[in-house]
Amino acid sequence: MSTFQALGLSAHILATLSANGFEKPTPIQAQAIPMVLKGHDLIGLAQTGTGKTAAFGLPMIEKLVADGKRPDPRNIRALVLAPTRELVNQIAANLKLFVKKSPLKIGVVVGGVSINRQTEQLARGVDILVATPGRLLDLVTRKAVTLTQARYLVLDEADQMLDLGFIHDLRKISKLVPKNRQTLLFSATMPKLIAELAGEYLTDPVKVAVTPPGKAADKVEQYVHFVPGKDLKTQILKQTLTANPDGLSLIFSRTKHGAEKLMKHLDHVGFKAASIHGNKSQGQRERALKAFRDGEIRVLVATDVAARGIDIPGVTHVYNYDLPEVPDAYVHRIGRTARNGRDGIAIAFCAPDEIRLLRDIEKLMGIEIAVASGEAPADQARPSKGRGNGQHRGNGQNRGNGGGPRQDKAPRRNRPARGAAAGFAGDELLLEDRPQKHERRDQRAAGHGHHDGRSEGNRNHEPKKHHHGRPGPQDGRRGVSDGNRRQDMRRAGKGSRPA
Repeated sequence: MSTFQALGLSAHILATLSANGFEKPTPIQAQAIPMVLKGHDLIGLAQTGTGKTAAFGLPMIEKLVADGKRPDPRNIRALVLAPTRELVNQIAANLKLFVKKSPLKIGVVVGGVSINRQTEQLARGVDILVATPGRLLDLVTRKAVTLTQARYLVLDEADQMLDLGFIHDLRKISKLVPKNRQTLLFSATMPKLIAELAGEYLTDPVKVAVTPPGKAADKVEQYVHFVPGKDLKTQILKQTLTANPDGLSLIFSRTKHGAEKLMKHLDHVGFKAASIHGNKSQGQRERALKAFRDGEIRVLVATDVAARGIDIPGVTHVYNYDLPEVPDAYVHRIGRTARNGRDGIAIAFCAPDEIRLLRDIEKLMGIEIAVASGEAPADQARPSKGRGNGQHRGNGQNRGNGGGPRQDKAPRRNRPARGAAAGFAGDELLLEDRPQKHERRDQRAAGHGHHDGRSEGNRNHEPKKHHHGRPGPQDGRRGVSDGNRRQDMRRAGKGSRPA
């Protein structure tokens, strides 16, 4: 179906979409909206940035408006759960756009902000509540909200909720929502745990999938720099940022302290940079995202809290400064670029102790990522079998370690000298910034059930875009590694389209 009119939406919804420039449904919207309107439970598999919010939001709004009821005080009619504050805010912003000129009220519940203000909001009742699981359970415990009138339950980014240890919270919440509900589960990947979760929550679900699990957006060009340590990662990162002053770069770091330290170093040497991670308040995170979106800063250093919660179409580069422990996280990170049909560059750094992580990523995605510089240790080189499958952009013209993308567009430069493997370049500038003895652990340990997106798994960084945006052959100036190590795994369970 190539138009929203053909999907069965009402004239009011169609007018709202038209007024906001939404002309054609995305593939996931075209498949999901008719099924949701018919009342089916649904499993939707699609990458981030493909329009999942509208895929469940538009038909749910349609049905709520047609029902004509109002929620009782301290109650809700529909519940949308998401793993992070950023993603909750993004979903709510889109839903508020869709409900304009309708009587529906959207509520938002996340950690890091006043719970008393949220209690006041819920006292009047809301039609659609978008929430992180931990803060929602806090409010249920306080009797600030009940879920007995909820007839729709949406689990968005379900795989990340499991990765971040929300399985116990989800099971608690499912018992609080009536059984005669319609349940919609959306995920970018479909691991075994998601299949088990679907079996518990959904009844005879329809499955729609628009992208094979583990496949990155077609317009993301991917490269990897093999480096001996973080010092060279930082050198290449800075050279890339310098060469791409007009780019908008997102850098992923593994830890909160690492993200903050790298951001301070980049800021010290003249880059306009900010950071978001679990030690930042909600206000600080929102201000950093706004400055990044508005172009006031060109570099945002983040942990995996941002991997799925950032919807900024202008991101040109995603850098995996540290590779993630879980390969699915790599797909989510690089999904922050090449959004809404644009091109994007994903550059990863791979230190010797990250070779296994890189191979896991390549196995998941069914590709070999093009090598921009360096080479893997001889005993950890890629197997010769299955090379060059051509499924990844940027790799078609450069097989092997010496390959580099589009030599006509990426002038060759001498590779920077390799540095010592300890620390990263610029440590001497930050001696006054003593590292915290202990990172603030997420209080949402297994069984506590208070997860609100504050937990930080993989931490990432990303530099600005190159003038041409692509690393040259064996060219050290454009690489940054994507290193997201999931620390939260210790928990149990471990522009014209609508967003």
